[in-house]
Amino acid sequence: MTKRDSVAIVEKFWNEVWKRPHNPDAIDELVAEDFVITSGGNDVVSREAFKAWVVDFQSKVYDMQFESIDTFQNQDGSRVASRWRFTGRNNGIMCTEPNGVLFEMTGIAIWEVGPDGLLRHNWVERNAWEVHGNIHAAKAKNVF
Repeated sequence: MTKRDSVAIVEKFWNEVWKRPHNPDAIDELVAEDFVITSGGNDVVSREAFKAWVVDFQSKVYDMQFESIDTFQNQDGSRVASRWRFTGRNNGIMCTEPNGVLFEMTGIAIWEVGPDGLLRHNWVERNAWEVHGNIHAAKAKNVF
């Protein structure tokens, strides 16, 4: 087994795709064609489907500011764990009414990195329940 710096691969993904200016086209060079993201137990399969998912997700958040908090890998670099957070304003995330409410989302992503250095799978969990509740609570208070 060859050890690789998979943390650098994941950090490059975060920096190019999720940090401003967002560049979803970087997905073409960073993820495998048969890439899978498992988000909330649902699979999005293929590089193109994932890219569309990212573009749609990013369109639902104004002023997104992404931060990678902590990233580390296993011994051979085939798995990477990453904690992250972002802030932004609601533009319809999670099927809510776009209302500009400021929110913070935190999450953990577990990545599979192939021997070719391409990202192959991402299992992501985030505080969606809390974000959804905060957006609705702000709407109920008419704070936007």
